Amino acid sequence: MFTGIIEERGTVAGVVASTDALRLTVRGPLSVSDARHGDSISVSGVCLTVVDRSEDTFTADVMAQTLSMSTIGSLVAGAEVNLERAALVGDRLGGHIVQGHIDGTATLLSVSPGKAWSVLRFRLAADLARLVVDKGSIAVSGVSLTVSAVGRDDEGDWFEVSLIPETLTATTLGALAPGDRVNIETDVLARHVERLLSFGARS
Repeated sequence: MFTGIIEERGTVAGVVASTDALRLTVRGPLSVSDARHGDSISVSGVCLTVVDRSEDTFTADVMAQTLSMSTIGSLVAGAEVNLERAALVGDRLGGHIVQGHIDGTATLLSVSPGKAWSVLRFRLAADLARLVVDKGSIAVSGVSLTVSAVGRDDEGDWFEVSLIPETLTATTLGALAPGDRVNIETDVLARHVERLLSFGARS
């Protein structure tokens, strides 16, 4: 379990791909400072399990389903990622409840800079759009954010988030350009409600 408050920006140190999986090594001194074998670390929103570690890196295996649902498969050595260690019981919940279970990806449409913040608009699939509400919570590449607007145009559904300078510099979101993909995790409560309503519709 995570909170979506990014602890550090890590760097991909190595990627070893196989037929239907990938072994990822990430450099993140803070994230591995107290990491043990089997611990969970969120890598740009994807919950991965530590299978090996060094003084400043950790290695995790990524299965085919995760590769198909997220942007992990497109990572290359040198790429920056958002890192967060699993939440400790008793800590303040600064963001919102984030599971690290990616629902899919969204594509950045535009960046509208302001004096004190920037507004990022993302395109997302219709099946995810119904789980995203104005002023609701969403995790974008592991970052806990509040949805500032939702809408639909001729091309499909979109949502916006408004980012303060701290978020733009402390995470990888500030380096995004239109066309870039990000990992999306919708609010867990919305997912449960949708599932329950689907059973009601059947009956």
